[in-house]
Amino acid sequence: MLNKHAALEKNSILMLIFVVITISIGGIVEIVPLFRLETTIEPVKGVRPYTPLELAGYNVYLREGCYGCHSQQIRPLRDEVERYGHYSLAAESMYDHPFQWGSKRTGPDLARVGGKYSDDWHLQHMIDPKSLVPESIMPKYAHLVEKTVTLDDIPDHMMALRMVGVPYTDEQIDNAYADALAQAATDSPGIDGLLERYSKVNARNFDGRSTTTEMDALIAYLQVLGTMAELQDYKHDGTQRSGR
Repeated sequence: MLNKHAALEKNSILMLIFVVITISIGGIVEIVPLFRLETTIEPVKGVRPYTPLELAGYNVYLREGCYGCHSQQIRPLRDEVERYGHYSLAAESMYDHPFQWGSKRTGPDLARVGGKYSDDWHLQHMIDPKSLVPESIMPKYAHLVEKTVTLDDIPDHMMALRMVGVPYTDEQIDNAYADALAQAATDSPGIDGLLERYSKVNARNFDGRSTTTEMDALIAYLQVLGTMAELQDYKHDGTQRSGR
């Protein structure tokens, strides 16, 4: 039996063909199940798609390369849970395209940074990180306060995300521009519609400026991270509590 593979090892072309076949079979077995999200991701109560302003902030986060220093995945290890909070659930990233799990932490994990600091803290931290964290090597992002956030393309972005499974409705897409402005304003007349279309929304003037800036969008995004999922429904071992 051990000698029957000799012909395969002596023929490089035949060996290559069998290697490709083997890798293809392994890849199919691992990848195909992932297209059936209902079998790989358990729905979690409270998780929703990003609002238009949060989505704009997510785009700023990607553009500035924040993922290069900050991960958004708390692993189920005691030291991580005690430092950052409840370990990350797969469903919390199900609407992220691309997801921001990351593998490197020059700065702290941001999976549950939402509500941990005030808007003013985030604003000052972005303008001058060392003023709050003297040992920080994070660059300054003061320019975000001066730059008006681009919202004209948000409806198109939401439509594209709907094509890959994010459940945005026609109503949400049609009102995307108005909803983004309403979320970043104080006492906006459009706030009622925004709250009807999205749950658990932080709606306020995040950076104190008169215009809706990229800083508004980024802070709105940061303040929602880790706040959607109703984690009280889950035991520490990851199983769902009964009676809920």
